[in-house]
Amino acid sequence: MKKYFTFLASLFIFITGFSQSGLTCSHHKSSRGFTERSNTLSLEYIALTEEYDVHFYFLDVALENTSTDISGSTEIHVTSKVAVLDTFLFELHEDLVITDILLNGLTSTPFTRVGSAVIVPVNFTTGDAFFMKIIYGGTPPTPFTNPLGGAGMTQDNSPSWGNEVTWTLSEPFSAFEWFPCKQSLNDKADSAYTFVTTSSTNMAGSNGVLTAVTDMGGGLDRYEWKTRYPIDYYLISIAVAEYVDYTIYANPVGTPAPIMIQNFVYNNPACLPYFQSEIDNTADFIEYFSTLYGLYPFHEEKYGHCMAPISGGMEHQTMTTQGWFEDGLTVHEMGHQWFGDNVTCASWSDIWLNEGFASYTEHLMWEYFYPGDELSDMQSRHDDIMSAAGGSVWVLDSLDAGAIFSGRLVYNKGAAIIHTMRFLINDDAVFFDILQTYQQTFADSTARASDLKVIMENISGMDFTNYFNEWYYGQGYPTYSIEWNQINSAVFIQLNQITSMPGVTPFFTNDLEIALTDVLGNTTIYRLADIDGSSTFHTLFSPGEIVNIEIDPNNYIINADGTIIENTSLVGIDEKSESVLSVYPSPATTELTVESTETNFYQLINSMGQVVATGNLMAGKNNIDISNLSSGVYLIKTSTEQKRFVKK
Repeated sequence: MKKYFTFLASLFIFITGFSQSGLTCSHHKSSRGFTERSNTLSLEYIALTEEYDVHFYFLDVALENTSTDISGSTEIHVTSKVAVLDTFLFELHEDLVITDILLNGLTSTPFTRVGSAVIVPVNFTTGDAFFMKIIYGGTPPTPFTNPLGGAGMTQDNSPSWGNEVTWTLSEPFSAFEWFPCKQSLNDKADSAYTFVTTSSTNMAGSNGVLTAVTDMGGGLDRYEWKTRYPIDYYLISIAVAEYVDYTIYANPVGTPAPIMIQNFVYNNPACLPYFQSEIDNTADFIEYFSTLYGLYPFHEEKYGHCMAPISGGMEHQTMTTQGWFEDGLTVHEMGHQWFGDNVTCASWSDIWLNEGFASYTEHLMWEYFYPGDELSDMQSRHDDIMSAAGGSVWVLDSLDAGAIFSGRLVYNKGAAIIHTMRFLINDDAVFFDILQTYQQTFADSTARASDLKVIMENISGMDFTNYFNEWYYGQGYPTYSIEWNQINSAVFIQLNQITSMPGVTPFFTNDLEIALTDVLGNTTIYRLADIDGSSTFHTLFSPGEIVNIEIDPNNYIINADGTIIENTSLVGIDEKSESVLSVYPSPATTELTVESTETNFYQLINSMGQVVATGNLMAGKNNIDISNLSSGVYLIKTSTEQKRFVKK
C-alpha cells in the first residue's frame, strides 16, 4: 500500500470517500518550512521557550461543525528550568485575538505580540511552577487566507456522506494556528484536558477519555476529554460533527481490562454499515500488534477514530482522525500509537522512526492477516523507491516539508529498510525484542535513530554501522549481477554490484540471498555474507546441475535486476597458491581437517550467515569435529582467509 503525503485538505478532497484501496496514511501537512521546533519563531525566541518545561494543557473552547471560529481559553502549566525566568513566551497565530492572560488563572498580566510570539513578563526561578490562562478567540487561518499555513483547523463537508465537519490537524507546526502552545517535539506535556462546547446536535472527539458530557443550556453540550498520558503538542486534536458513537473492545494478552475502541462515525444511516467490518478489524489489529510491539501504550484510556473529510488519516493520540476505513490506512495510523505517539522522533530529520515503522506495520498486517499480500506490498514499495536514483531516508533538510513527508523515501524506503533490518538480524524473536525494548526505553518520550541503533546492537550483538551508513544516511540502491560456473558439486559465484548513487554509496555490504534451482526442480536458498566491495566471490554447493539462479528471491533488499551469466572459466579462488589454509575433505562427514601455516582463531559459518562454532587453529594439522552440523555448505573463516567446505 502506498502512502500519499498531504495536500491542504480544504483544497484537495478525495471525491469517492469510500474504500480507496491503494492509499494509506495521508497527513495534510503545512507547506511552510520548519525545524523540529517552531519555524515561526526566531532563534532568540525559540531559546526563550526552552527555559520552561510544559506539564499540562487545558483547552476549554467552543466550536461548531459549520465554522472554524473558535473561542475560549487555554491553560499552559509549566515549571521554570532556569535561575531567572523573566519572560514566558508561547505561540499563537496573529489572526486569533487574545482578550486576557491570567497568571495562575487569577492575575491579569500584560503581554506583547511579535508575529506569532506572545511575550509575557514574569519573575520565577528554577523549579517554580505556574500557569498562564490565555483567553482568546477568532478565526484560524485557512489555505486561502494564509497560503503559507492554514492547516491547523479546517471546516468542510464530506463529499460522500454530506456531513459538515470541523477538525484540527497540527503536524508539523500548525498547532499554534488554533491554540496557544509551545511547539517543541522534545517537550511533551505530562497530560492534557480538552473541553469542547458545541451544539447538542454535534459530538466532539478528542484525546483520552470522555469523562463527561455536560448540558450547558441553550442547546449546547460540553464534551470533557482528559488524557493523563504524556502527549506532544501536534497530537492534541478536536473533531466536531454530527456523529454516532460506535464502540467496540479489544482484549490483548496482558491487558488488565478490555481496551475501548471508540469510533465517532458520521451520523448518516448508510455510513456505519458501510465501514463496520473494517472498523471491527481494529480490535484484531490492536491484539496482534500488542504481541509484537508490546501492549498498546494507551490501554488505560482508549483507542478510536473520528471521521473527517481528509485524504487519509492523522495519528492523533488515542483517537485518529480518518477519512474512511480500510485496513492498510487503519493499521498505519494505529501503528503510530507506538511509533510516533508513545515514542516520538526527537527531530524531524528522524521522521523515519514515526513514518517508516508505521508503514512497516502495514506490511506486517498483510503478512499475518492476508498471507501472500505482503509480497506485492513490498514489491510495490521497491518499485516506487527505484523510480528515482537518489535520496536518503534520513532527512537532511528539515526545513523541506516535502522531504520530511516523502512517500517514496520516508514511508516506502523507510519501511523497506526495516524489512532489510529484519533480514539481517535473521531472528524474529530478536527483531521484535529490539522493537519492544525501544518502546519500553523511550516510552512517553522522544528518540533519534542513533538511539534505536544502540538498542539494535546491544540486543543482537551485531554492528549496524554499515546498515545505517548505507541504507539510512546513504542514498540509492544496488543492481546485482552474477557470473557463475559449476564444476561437479561446486558452484562458483562472482557477485557484482553497481549502485544508483555511486558518489554517495559506492556499494552495499548487506548479506544477500540467492536461490539455486537444479535440473530436478530442487531450489536451495543460500545467504551470501562478507560482501565488502563491488565484486565478491562465493563458493556454494549443489549436488544437481544448476538450471536457474535468482537474486534476492524473498525481496529483502531494494535492488534492481542485473544480468546472470554462466562463465565456464570461473574457478574457485580457494585454490590460490598463497593460501595459508588447506581444508579437506569436502564433502566431509564427521571430521574436517584444516592445515594452517600459522596459529589463528576460526569461525564456522553456515549458509545463513550464522556462526555455528569457533575455536583455535594451531600451526600444522588440525582436526575439527563437525558431526553435529547439518548437511550443507559452510565457511571456515580466520582473520586472514576463508574457505568453504561441504558437510554431507
